[in-house]
Amino acid sequence: MPVKIRLQRHGKKGKPFYWIVAADARSKRDGRFLEKLGTYNPNVNPASIDLDIDGAVKWLQNGAQPTDTAKAILSYKGALLKNHLAGGVRKGALTEEQAEEKYQAWVSEKEGSVDAKKDALAKAEAAEKAKALEAEKEVNAKREAAAKAEEAEETAAEAEEAVEATAEAEVTEEASNEEE
Repeated sequence: MPVKIRLQRHGKKGKPFYWIVAADARSKRDGRFLEKLGTYNPNVNPASIDLDIDGAVKWLQNGAQPTDTAKAILSYKGALLKNHLAGGVRKGALTEEQAEEKYQAWVSEKEGSVDAKKDALAKAEAAEKAKALEAEKEVNAKREAAAKAEEAEETAAEAEEAVEATAEAEVTEEASNEEE
């Protein structure tokens, strides 16, 4: 029975979520599978991948062929490297300890690069928020300045009206005094 390691789509329209499964090559994409090896969520940045590496290596050693996308995911998580190192141990080129040491060194390096990307994304997001906040502060400052200018205009107009009203009152008072 030919076995494939492939993605099985779940989720809803526009929001895919995948299971990584070992399935008979003749079964439907979202149909029957032999074993669930992990999950893949491309909706977050960076994409979240949860994978049973030992289970994937077991299937690879038994002859399962990964699809292109599944192969990229297995490579990203280190399952293909672990399979390669296990082949070296079987041939006698490496000891089990050396293979495990190489694998752990690769995993720690990979985690460092993933953490660096997450930090860069967080910094970019914080910088974008700071820029938006600064722009909003600038707009608010312009609004306040415009409101103060308008208020000053209104008080000046009121003062001018009061001066005109007192001047009119004086003129009418003088006119009434002259009539008497």
